[in-house]
Amino acid sequence: MCLIGPSEEDVILRGQENYIIARRQKEERKKWEERLHENWENCVDLNLSYQDLGDSYQLENFCRILRRLIRVERLQLVDNSLKDLSSIRLPRCKRLNLNKNHLTSIRQLPKIPQIQHLSLAENNIATLHDLSELGTSPLESLTLKRNPCEFQEDYRSQVFSSLPKLKLLDGIPKLPSDCLPSESTTASRMCIIL
Repeated sequence: MCLIGPSEEDVILRGQENYIIARRQKEERKKWEERLHENWENCVDLNLSYQDLGDSYQLENFCRILRRLIRVERLQLVDNSLKDLSSIRLPRCKRLNLNKNHLTSIRQLPKIPQIQHLSLAENNIATLHDLSELGTSPLESLTLKRNPCEFQEDYRSQVFSSLPKLKLLDGIPKLPSDCLPSESTTASRMCIIL
């Protein structure tokens, strides 16, 4: 009987070769997928909202990821129970949403030198004293709705005097009355009865 085709030995060698090639491709695919999953450094637009950060390990890991976001320009961190991000630096971030967290001060924000739009609604920021820390940034829009500081007398004029480049506060454009010194706004509210 005459057999046509590769010998049994060749078939075994080819099978091993194919197995090795397939295994190598699978490993390379896995490495590529891991790189895609852990490629935080190249993220430009990222939403990490609604993370369950109840455990200190989870919060630690979350902050480790935030430290790797060196190219992020738009970042959503809504409702994460965050209290202090002052050790984080986001050098290219232009738009940051930190609504519904537990921030109590502007000093607890990350370092955001390029920030243009910042939303801090529904936190627990009580004073406006630290706003000047954002004064050197190109901040155009700030949202502080539903924070205790919103109920301070001359709230809008205080914010605009601390941030001269600001154009929009809580979704409302800068008004001429926002630029008046606090004495003249108080005087305009007084009523003289003769």
